[in-house]
Amino acid sequence: MTGPSRTSIFQRPAWVVVFALTAAIAWGWAFPLIKIGFSAFGITADMTGSKMLFAGIRFAVAGLIVLSVARSSGRSFRTSRRMDWSFILTFALMNTTLHYFFFYVGMSHSEGSRAAILNSLSTFLVVLLACACFKSDKLTSRKIIGCTVGFCGILALNLGGAESGQLVAGHSERWLGDGMIILNAICGACANLMTRGLSRRIDVFVGTGYSLTIGGLLLIIPGLAFGGSLPNVNLTGIVCLILLIAISAIGFALYNKLLSCNPVGKVAIYNSLIPIVGAVTSCLCLGETFHLKYALAGGLAALGIYIINKGKN
Repeated sequence: MTGPSRTSIFQRPAWVVVFALTAAIAWGWAFPLIKIGFSAFGITADMTGSKMLFAGIRFAVAGLIVLSVARSSGRSFRTSRRMDWSFILTFALMNTTLHYFFFYVGMSHSEGSRAAILNSLSTFLVVLLACACFKSDKLTSRKIIGCTVGFCGILALNLGGAESGQLVAGHSERWLGDGMIILNAICGACANLMTRGLSRRIDVFVGTGYSLTIGGLLLIIPGLAFGGSLPNVNLTGIVCLILLIAISAIGFALYNKLLSCNPVGKVAIYNSLIPIVGAVTSCLCLGETFHLKYALAGGLAALGIYIINKGKN
């Protein structure tokens, strides 16, 4: 009788699905909200400092909210060793600062729908890397097939030319768009793997709050140094920023807790839904053309998640 009662809600299969889907759907909405926020605040593609400031405000405030909730709920803020702070700082750099520096720069040079699907690379990298790093994540034929199908979805983005949504600008523009989103995906995958280590050093909610706050400040400071500002402060921009703050606070708190007490691959694969949500919402909210290959890529990502989660791991 004591076994089930001791099982955390974050380990119960039904709730794992609910929480993982909540985080994935929320993050999918971030793609159009960031593009709308750029436009509302008057942040153009060449305003790197302003993009860093926009991102930094979002994550620093989200982190402070998570820390406030953790404090009010009586969670421990203690670390087991002084050296744990070096790990927390590294996690903040990878999970927030570098991750979202690349993301925000890439988003300003790419369509939201395209970036959403390309970003799914992170999900499949996590599934494969987790098998190499954790004994609880075993490499199975289903995972190999599912990841292969998912990668095919990413490759499908490069079918056709300009009329099908492929970027045909110079190498510099491709690097600032697709290249930065790929670097963002790699940082996200590495941060996912580090979450298990974070949970061993500090309460995961507190660690998440520190990561967002520190990582956000490390975006704000250089952003201001590079002359960053929010040129046109208005209601639309503020609403977008508030929604993005809520997405970060809720999404990271739920997702990092799930990663801390479940096999990484089992949780991370739900992020395959992010490109579908991101592509659809970007097309609906931004008026972007929904190319046929977006449906193909999103479908392959969805098929990948189904294959990996079918049956027992």
